[in-house]
Amino acid sequence: MAKHNETGAKGEQAGVNYLKKHGYTILHCNWRCRRKEVDCIALKDDIVVFVEIKTRSHFGFGFPEEAVHTGKQRFLKQAAEVWMDQHPGYTELRF
Repeated sequence: MAKHNETGAKGEQAGVNYLKKHGYTILHCNWRCRRKEVDCIALKDDIVVFVEIKTRSHFGFGFPEEAVHTGKQRFLKQAAEVWMDQHPGYTELRF
């Protein structure tokens, strides 16, 4: 596995651990939709949370939040719509 893939996998695990530590229940990791992937879908206080995890080894690559550009936001919204349609018991969501 390439170094950047290892860094990403460690970052995703750290993100999942953070969510669990803060009371989130993990529903799915690496959920696939339309040939793309949502890093984590979690639940807290009956709210479904769609999480994009970005890992940086240093800020020379930019801040993680800068990598969630308009296209990625649009995809997450579309994926959330599909997931919510498949799981009609949930009514609230956030990103």
